[in-house]
Amino acid sequence: MEELDLLKKAWQKDTHSFEQVTEVEIYKMLHRKSSSIVKWILVISLLEFGLWSLVSFAFNTDDAIKSLHAESFEIYLKIITYLNYAVVLWFIYNFYRNYARISTTTSTKQLMQDIIRTRKTVQHYVWYNLFMIFISTLLGFAMAFIYNPKMDMLRYKIEHDDSYKTLSLTICMVVVTIVVFVGLFWLFYRIIYGTLLRKLNANYRELKKIDL
Repeated sequence: MEELDLLKKAWQKDTHSFEQVTEVEIYKMLHRKSSSIVKWILVISLLEFGLWSLVSFAFNTDDAIKSLHAESFEIYLKIITYLNYAVVLWFIYNFYRNYARISTTTSTKQLMQDIIRTRKTVQHYVWYNLFMIFISTLLGFAMAFIYNPKMDMLRYKIEHDDSYKTLSLTICMVVVTIVVFVGLFWLFYRIIYGTLLRKLNANYRELKKIDL
C-alpha cells in the first residue's frame, strides 16, 4: 500500500493537487492491485492442482492397495479422487470468474462486491482442502490398520487388552498425527492465501473510504 499512502499524503499536503490526485486515480490503483492479487490466487491454485496431480501420478495408489490386498477400499478411494478433482476444478473456475469480473469492473461498489466474493471463495476453498486432507489421512490410517500385516501385533494387543489402554493410546496417536498434519497444511494456506487475502482486505477498506 506504499503507493497509495504516498498519493494520500500528497493529496492532504496540497489541496491544489486535487486535480492531479483524485479519487478516480486512487480507485484505478486499487483496481489494478486487486486484479493482480486475484490473478495470483488463480495462478497459485493452478500450481497447487498441478503439483497434487503429479504427486498422485507418481504415487500409484492402485499398487499400494493391491500390495495390502485392500481392494474393498479401491472403489471409495476412486470416488473420493474423482470427486475431489471435480470440486477443485470448480473452485479454479470460480477463481478465474472472479479474476475476470474484477479485471473488467468499472465501479467502486462492484469492485468491493467482487473482493467480498473472492474472499469467500478462497475461504471455502481452503476449508474444503483441509477437510479432504483430514478425510484422506483418516482413510489412510484405517486402511493401514485393517490390511497392513505390520499392524497384526497392534491389532492383537487391542483385542486382548481389557483395560483399553492400547486402544486409547492408538487413538490418541492417530488424532495427534492428523491434527499436526492438517495443522501444517492450515499454516501453509494461511501463509500463502492468507497473505493475499490480507492485501485484498486492505484494498477493500480503502475502497470503502472513497465510496463514502
